[in-house]
Amino acid sequence: MRFRQFYLGCLAHASYFIASDGEAVVVDPQRDVQQYLDEAERQQCRIRYIIETHLHADFVSGHRELAEKTGAQIVFGVAADAEFPHVAVRDGDELHAGRIVLRALETPGHTPESISWLVIDTEVSTEPQKVLTGDTLFIGDVGRPDLAGSRGYTPEQMASMLYDSLHDKLLALDDAVEVWPAHGAGSACGKNISKDRSSTIGTQRQMNYALRPMPREAFVEMMTTDLPAAPRYFPMDAEINRRGARSLDEISAQPLTASDVQQRMQRGAIALDVRDAMAYGAGHLPGSLNIGLGGQYASWAGTLVTADTELIIVADSRKRADEAVMRLARVGLENVAGYLEGGVAAWSALDTLEQIDINELRDRLDELSVLDVRRRGEYAAGHVPNAVNVPLDVLAEHLEEIDHTRPVAVICASGYRSSAAASILQRHDFRALYNVIGGTSAWIAAGHPVSQSPGAG
Repeated sequence: MRFRQFYLGCLAHASYFIASDGEAVVVDPQRDVQQYLDEAERQQCRIRYIIETHLHADFVSGHRELAEKTGAQIVFGVAADAEFPHVAVRDGDELHAGRIVLRALETPGHTPESISWLVIDTEVSTEPQKVLTGDTLFIGDVGRPDLAGSRGYTPEQMASMLYDSLHDKLLALDDAVEVWPAHGAGSACGKNISKDRSSTIGTQRQMNYALRPMPREAFVEMMTTDLPAAPRYFPMDAEINRRGARSLDEISAQPLTASDVQQRMQRGAIALDVRDAMAYGAGHLPGSLNIGLGGQYASWAGTLVTADTELIIVADSRKRADEAVMRLARVGLENVAGYLEGGVAAWSALDTLEQIDINELRDRLDELSVLDVRRRGEYAAGHVPNAVNVPLDVLAEHLEEIDHTRPVAVICASGYRSSAAASILQRHDFRALYNVIGGTSAWIAAGHPVSQSPGAG
């Protein structure tokens, strides 16, 4: 058996290629599928099955395009009700590829249709050596239970299903079975996922907080308390995956003149500037939104921009503009009119956003309001004294909480989210703004005073 994990850092997404005797299976593919075709060619095998562990909400899958290019069958749990030809499996059903057996375990809880897959290399043993857990069991965490509300389930009902899936199915496996999930640290599908990309059942039994022995009621309460709001694009992506996305070949960015961009922005289009915070601060289109390609760009774009908003990419090059468009498509944002030909140099009058470091922030605390746009838990664990916390994902709905009468220094962990937040404030006529480069991480590392919220730490 040849087993390979493909990891996409910007979405914290893991997909898998498993091959044996000229046949292969791809599990939870990302939208851009060429890498799986290349791997099949390297391994000299044909892709027989494309397995989805569930209807992913945080990214758009390439299952349909990959099936069209390979003739492979798409496989879902029967409860997915996918709207295209597919194999619908139930608990105990098996698929065969070469000498590999993949056995389905129905593990609802993150979603109703979630399936984990036991991987059995029959050349080694008739017992499973690995389990692909999708978003049911992560390394150090489990899947959030609140993403199926539109399908008639409460978070409490889903958490109760998850309890059974974990204890009756996954924890019943041998301790040596390897755990390979669909996401790693940074994914919004869990609360506190580890940076490790694989583990074993035995290690998770000992180390995973959600697998500690506890009554069902305690588990349900724990899993449904203090859940962050799901990004706005999640329901859209789940439905795209149920229908099957169109090919990426149909999506591209066209060059637009400055005059065309100006007219489109006057009609409501947003200029999405994908350069880093320093470049954005030095000069940008008035009214533009900054989400840098260097961070979790696609996730933040899906959170801050609605799918029906026309976008115009502002980048340093055509290559970076094309990358920006492809990464937007990974989360279902396809309403891109094009990119500004020539970049910001083609624009006549630019705005700026001043950047300050943590030492200047310390020296000016008496005159500045500090806006911390990290998540609530990050803020509670340690923040600049007197900073006000409004997380980036809800900032646009809470602008009234920010003091307009004083200059505002915007801070996050490193300067990435704060630049995005400052660009939102500029769009809403906040003028005296500063982006804090280095962020709270640099503030704490420098030994400056830190406040904690009650109960943190």
